[in-house]
Amino acid sequence: MEVEQLLNTVMRVGTMLMSSGAEVYRVEDTMNRIAKSFQEVESVQSYVTATGIMLSINVEGKTRTHIARVRNRNVNVDTIDQINQLSRTCVHQHLSTARIEEELDRIANQKRYSFLTTTLFGALGAFGFAIFFKGNWQEMLASFGIGIMIRCAGWCLTSLKVNDFLNNLVCAMVAAWMSVEIHSFVPEANINVMVISSIMLLVPGLAITNAIRDTMSTDYLSGLARGAEAFLCATAIAIGAGVILYIWR
Repeated sequence: MEVEQLLNTVMRVGTMLMSSGAEVYRVEDTMNRIAKSFQEVESVQSYVTATGIMLSINVEGKTRTHIARVRNRNVNVDTIDQINQLSRTCVHQHLSTARIEEELDRIANQKRYSFLTTTLFGALGAFGFAIFFKGNWQEMLASFGIGIMIRCAGWCLTSLKVNDFLNNLVCAMVAAWMSVEIHSFVPEANINVMVISSIMLLVPGLAITNAIRDTMSTDYLSGLARGAEAFLCATAIAIGAGVILYIWR
């Protein structure tokens, strides 16, 4: 067994999970299970935070360690599910590192939802929140249109590699500005309902959930980091929408 290849493979598993929005305990458990599926491995220790991963493997009395930095984070539950399934397969079938790498390549290269699909369902999400907040049909249609604009603006900013704080700030400003403009043409459309319904697409729900779960799992450092990330995203949303509404008022 090539120990360096095993380290690289297991580290890649952890990096892909963290980049897809997985919880810390899930990442550590998955990495440990895959490493321990190799009989030559005597012990394995993994330490994962929201921004970095450390992995040590002991083989034939020698310990080797790798460290990786996690910079890009998004939400891809399908990737998390498939890697979890891969770890179960490794435990039962004892896959080789080459086979695991092939599966990871397949998971990494699989086609995600298209821009049109994500935009459409983002708009439907805003439409649904307008119903939830008891909006009228004008507000529902307006929220649908604003949802489309938010997704388009977010896609453009992401392609320009703008950080999440500025991305959320600009998208919130777009949502508030469009709500004000629609209200000026359709006075029956309530600005508050349109703004709240549309910016719900920007709320960092996964970051908040993972922050709570990591904290409850005693991963306090990761819980604090994810909580700070969620707080900054929420602050950006509030500033973006608040500036536009303050100017309009």
